[in-house]
Amino acid sequence: MKLIGLSRQIALTMMAIALGVTLVVILTGYVFYYSWEKYWPEYIPEMGLFPTGPELVWIVGTTSVGLFIAVLVAVSLSRRILVPLNSVTDGIRRVARGDLSARAVADDRSLGEATQLAEDFNLLAEKLQRVTEEQAFWNAAIAHELRTPVTILRGRLQGLAEGVFTPDEGQFRSLLTQIEGLNRLIEDLRVVSLAESGHLSLNFQQVDLAAEIRSVVDFIGDSLTKAGQHPVLDLQMKNAHCDPARIRQALLALLMNATKHAVPGAIQIQTRLNNGLCRLIVADGGPGISDTFSQHVFTAFRRSPDVRDAGSGLGLAVVAAIARAHGGQATCSSSSQGGAVFEIFWPYNDSRHEEIHD
Repeated sequence: MKLIGLSRQIALTMMAIALGVTLVVILTGYVFYYSWEKYWPEYIPEMGLFPTGPELVWIVGTTSVGLFIAVLVAVSLSRRILVPLNSVTDGIRRVARGDLSARAVADDRSLGEATQLAEDFNLLAEKLQRVTEEQAFWNAAIAHELRTPVTILRGRLQGLAEGVFTPDEGQFRSLLTQIEGLNRLIEDLRVVSLAESGHLSLNFQQVDLAAEIRSVVDFIGDSLTKAGQHPVLDLQMKNAHCDPARIRQALLALLMNATKHAVPGAIQIQTRLNNGLCRLIVADGGPGISDTFSQHVFTAFRRSPDVRDAGSGLGLAVVAAIARAHGGQATCSSSSQGGAVFEIFWPYNDSRHEEIHD
């Protein structure tokens, strides 16, 4: 109704403009001829100054034609303006009813602000639809990831309560393993969610990066040995400005990823300082990551179709989140030997001289 009223206002405004211009021309003409008759009567033509009957008909006719043209222009202009506005109004109603695929018409670039309004609405609708779809995907993925460990825990505990399982040390350690996995999953979800919202807080310190890396390698040493892998350290950086707990968490995620997917052999762990950036590199011996999946490797809940047991799909997303929180980035590439090379880099903010060790 408001847009119909706007169309009426445009038509009335155009009519008022046309009528006003016509009246101004006529009235100023009368003022001019009145002044001519009063001050220069000797120059007045014999036929007189003021209009006769035919002239009045001509004035009325031209005024009517002007008003008609003004109405046509106003109707045409209002229709052009109201097309994107009506489509935006209709789109808002559809979005309010839950149809997030609604889009406004924004074809006529000559309308300027009206077209820009329709394009802004389309951009907003697209973003809202994408966020809603991502939220639905996340909810389903989280429910799927939590269901497996909770089901295992429930079955084991029910078996212990009913006497099916013997309550020995092995059973309790198995339960603890499931609980630790569930705790890691919850922590990974928390880190990724905080990073996506921009609220992942860091405790920056000047730390011995080499010592932090060695502590992580010692912690995961048994898992690497079971996977037939051994770490090869090439740590050319000592001091670094970072959150040591988060860097340890990222390195642990990379090494856990290697134990699951890399072939037995050496796992190269390197640190470098290049172009003012701290670089932490983890490289394995294969089988590498396909080109089609490499662009999604840091996306949460995205698993490679070539891997049967790809875990929760959160480990590498956590790595990327921690890198972004440090003002840096995580990358994945292929080595010349066909393995995967993961790299985290972030700004080196310490002005002191960096000690380099060969």
